[in-house]
Amino acid sequence: MARPILNESDGGKNDEIEDEPGGSYFASSPSHIDFIKSGCTLLDCAVGGGWPMGRMVNIVGDKSTGKTLLAIEACSTFIRDYPEGKIAYREVEAAFDEEYARALGMPVDMINFGDGDIFTVEDWHDDLMYFMDSHDDETPGLYILDSLDALSDRAEMDRKITDDSYGANKSKKMSETFRKLNQKLSERNICLVIISQIRDNIGVTFGKKHTRSGGKAMDFYATQAVWLAHIKRLTKTVKGVKRVYGIRVKANVEKNKISLPFRNCEFDIIFGWGIDNVNANIDWLTEVKELKAVTGYALANVKELRSRIAKMDDEEYKGLEKDLDEAVTEIWQEIEEDFLPKRSKY
Repeated sequence: MARPILNESDGGKNDEIEDEPGGSYFASSPSHIDFIKSGCTLLDCAVGGGWPMGRMVNIVGDKSTGKTLLAIEACSTFIRDYPEGKIAYREVEAAFDEEYARALGMPVDMINFGDGDIFTVEDWHDDLMYFMDSHDDETPGLYILDSLDALSDRAEMDRKITDDSYGANKSKKMSETFRKLNQKLSERNICLVIISQIRDNIGVTFGKKHTRSGGKAMDFYATQAVWLAHIKRLTKTVKGVKRVYGIRVKANVEKNKISLPFRNCEFDIIFGWGIDNVNANIDWLTEVKELKAVTGYALANVKELRSRIAKMDDEEYKGLEKDLDEAVTEIWQEIEEDFLPKRSKY
């Protein structure tokens, strides 16, 4: 007679085999990688801890979705966590407002903005290589390109506007650049953040209707690819005047080599302030029905909680933000663990 697969006496468990966590490794941030905080705790959770050092990150989005803001927030948190670190910010769209960035908390005086002569992929390649070669291996580094779409290539610069082009040369140059730099990024402990604009995929009847420049190189070499989408405008009325004071953005993690992919989160961007991390945390805790357990406020009293927060002084507000960050991170990991296998495969 065949032996039963499950023994009723032990509830289906084999006493000789001890269950070991298998997929639970992916529920928390990798301990061997250092991260730059994004400025939004939910986004840090979604990407696996933040923007990874020694890797390449691609932030993609349409206009007014917070791409440059995320770069500004990354500079601010980077200097706070790595005071000795070096930052290179290459803005090639000729639209960067340093004073506005300073108002958002960007440490403008501690950032190398270059001399403004980067116009082509080749120029950027030479500048990035110089930054890496002159960088001390022991010092953390952050290099931001805003944005890839604003770069041309030398072939395009020499071509007349009436000549035909298929954009293949730029894609080839990007692939060559990434092949050369990936190993150096890890050796030099540098995080490379590349901002890309969304473009329509013309002629597509199924699949993704949007793409970005650079060809398949970005898809292959980026450790993380985060796509930002505008959800809605935030409005309020003051003295009978209704105006927009911010936007809500959704971040979709389309690729992730260091954590679980296809996670997403939502957060508000307040004009003149930046990411509203506290309210993003409260919204998410409300969604997962953990608000009362963390704050003591029931779901029906969210407005009262927000009203109290608005009256807090800076010290109390920062204390609350820290507590919310820790609670959200812990609950996010608990949820992730419930989606993952609880035993090793072999």
